[in-house]
Formats: sequence, C-alpha cells, structure tokens
Amino acid sequence: MSSTDKSGTLSICRKAGRLKMGMDTAKSACETGEAKAVFTASDISEKSLKEMRFYGAKNGVKVYRLGMTMEQIALALGKRTGIIAVTDGGFAKSLAKGAEDVSADIDEFYTD
Repeated sequence: MSSTDKSGTLSICRKAGRLKMGMDTAKSACETGEAKAVFTASDISEKSLKEMRFYGAKNGVKVYRLGMTMEQIALALGKRTGIIAVTDGGFAKSLAKGAEDVSADIDEFYTD
C-alpha cells in the first residue's frame, strides 16, 4: 500500500472514529482491548518505539511501522502524531498490508 493509499485510509479511519492518537491514548487502548493494532511513524524515537512494543507485547496487540513520517501523518490527519492505535479490525488489516511488523515477544523485555 502506497503512502497516498495509507493517508486516505487513515483519513477515513479518523472520520469513522476508529483512531486513538498519541502514546498515552494508544497505551490505554491496548490495555482496555480496544486496539486491534498500533502503527508508528518511521521517525519516532527508539525509546517511544520500545515503549509501544512493550505495551503491544504485554496486551497481545501487533505493532507496525507505517512507513510514513510524523509530517506525512499530520498531512493525512490534521494532527502531528507518531503513534496511532486503530480500533477497527478491517482498518487495521488494511493498514498492516505492506507495513513492517515490529511487534515484540514479552520475553524480550524480561531477560536477565
């Protein structure tokens, strides 16, 4: 899926009320079981990516790199964000096509 297609899908998803934007709302959506998948911008910090991968692993939610920068996401959504939780399975599946799966296994975070 190209960036243009992803932008359109993100826009429709937001209009449908199926997006949670930002680290705290995405973490909350993972914890409550609302999030079907989490997508990150390609230019978020390694610390933020690691934290989101942890919450995804802890709650059984896949995490993907969307292949878009925060600026590209801002153009699509009208709000600058690097982390997006999608609460609709169909939209999550559509956005996951061609996105890089960066999900973690919870054991990665609990090694000696």
